[in-house]
Amino acid sequence: MSMAPLSFYTLFYKEVLRVKKVAFQTLLAPILTALLYLMVFSQVLEQHVEVYPGVRYTAFLIPGLVMMSILQNAFANSSSSLIQSKITGNIVFVLLAPIGYGEFFAAYVLASVVRGLAVGLGVYLAALCFALPPLHFPLWVVLFAVLGSALLGSLGVVAGIWAEKFDQLAGFQNFIIMPLTFLSGVFYSIHSLPDFWQGLSRFNPIFYMIDGFRYGFFGVSDISPWFSLVVVGGCLLGMTGFTLALLRAGYKLRG
Repeated sequence: MSMAPLSFYTLFYKEVLRVKKVAFQTLLAPILTALLYLMVFSQVLEQHVEVYPGVRYTAFLIPGLVMMSILQNAFANSSSSLIQSKITGNIVFVLLAPIGYGEFFAAYVLASVVRGLAVGLGVYLAALCFALPPLHFPLWVVLFAVLGSALLGSLGVVAGIWAEKFDQLAGFQNFIIMPLTFLSGVFYSIHSLPDFWQGLSRFNPIFYMIDGFRYGFFGVSDISPWFSLVVVGGCLLGMTGFTLALLRAGYKLRG
């Protein structure tokens, strides 16, 4: 095995092992949180809201919560791992290893995808106790789940590189990631919003991830899934290029 694949695999294995070692925090806790959202909102709104014809609100809500969990945990995985390594000082051992910035990026992002998909699958399986949303187009579900988790994992790498302490990372999560996910149509269709907020929602990239993901379940969506795919794919390419540029320059890593 050549040095580059071996370096990538070692770092990737280390990141996945980290998720496994603290599974109560990285997997079980976010699944429980999503189920609490599902219990509360389904009980309150089940009899009062019908978003798509013939689709119960609880069934509509499940894909949104699954995707929200995927995105938030993909971001949390790469960002928290990097900030912990920087604060404890063990990031130096990774940087001294014979690993290129491409392999460094791929290992962190793919580990984020693994955690995001694991949490999303857990939320989906647990939510089946409440409702059984159909899967009209499973490939769309998988495609948006992978692209979305990769995008947020890449953003997590940027946040982990930029932040110098946990407070800064928490601010990034609380003032950027959380508002974008909660205002992306997880709990509602944007067609239920006034025109101004509908227009504003179209500038939120997470809206396209949620809407495209939900299309895979019901075969209907607020906008064309192909347009959502173009937006999400374009954002992923742009974020990948930006992150690789930061890593190549050694920004806040190679003082």
